[in-house]
Amino acid sequence: MTSAEDAGAPEPAPRRRRPQVAELVADARTGDPRAVARLISLVEDEAPEVREVAERLSPHAGAAQVIGLTGAPGVGKSTSLSALVGAFRQMGRRVGVLAVDPSSPFSGGALLGDRVRMQDHATDGGVYIRSMASRGHLGGLAWSTPQAVRVLDAAGCDVVIVETVGVGQSEVAIAGLADTTVVMLAPGMGDGIQAAKAGILEIGDVYVVNKADRDGAHQVVRELRSMLSLGQREHGWRPPIVETVASVGTGVDDLVAAIDKHQAMLSEAGELAGKRRRRARDEIEAIAVTALRERFADFHGSADLDGLAESVVSGDLDPYSAADRLVAAL
Repeated sequence: MTSAEDAGAPEPAPRRRRPQVAELVADARTGDPRAVARLISLVEDEAPEVREVAERLSPHAGAAQVIGLTGAPGVGKSTSLSALVGAFRQMGRRVGVLAVDPSSPFSGGALLGDRVRMQDHATDGGVYIRSMASRGHLGGLAWSTPQAVRVLDAAGCDVVIVETVGVGQSEVAIAGLADTTVVMLAPGMGDGIQAAKAGILEIGDVYVVNKADRDGAHQVVRELRSMLSLGQREHGWRPPIVETVASVGTGVDDLVAAIDKHQAMLSEAGELAGKRRRRARDEIEAIAVTALRERFADFHGSADLDGLAESVVSGDLDPYSAADRLVAAL
């Protein structure tokens, strides 16, 4: 029987049902931003459902044009990104944006997650904007970024733009993810030799000198053109240099035209499929290495590893042979 006190007690709130992956994927395919957000959160958090997410998304992905936008902090990446999104929207293209920001040392989240420069597109149903934390990855990209790109691709975005942290030498990671890599520079941000040291002159398909209305912009263009002339590119592609003033939209249409021209060259040369195969290969390798690291972490405290370490110390084994035995055991 139920006592009077029990009868008067409030009923516990019903537990919120966790959406099924199949439902989320179906809703994301219709452009539901909440479903897209949930799917990206699942892959970013490495949730147990991440394998099912990838399995259900893969048949619907592969059509989006993936653009990487990189450059040192202060060159105007976020302002240029906003202008670029506006230009693509005027052409009727649906746009997804992944803005990979530095991680908070406390929460692990994106420090610049408010995307204050992207507010012009906040109410546009044809634009999806998501900040992702780099989570300590020196390449400026989070481990889950390729999977987040797949979510936006499968959700019907015609263009997916990945804006990276801007950390100098490690920016080369974006070249493996994007179909077209756009490298941004600006006057007053260091000389051309410094840019070459950062390695960014080796990865760009299109170069942008932003803030071109400032003193020194033409000098940056000349130095950049001179340094690019020293390198050789496959299929005869010569990376164009586009001058922009993103804050007022100057040169943005020229940038879109340069990006589309590079995409067309990749398709005609058969290189686009090759790029995407290499991207998939890198993703497979990253997932496999992560799985091995997890196994190694479980194995790390075992007596077998301690025994191998003791054998190396005593001289009975060399470290390479010990490592071979460890890999075999895994």
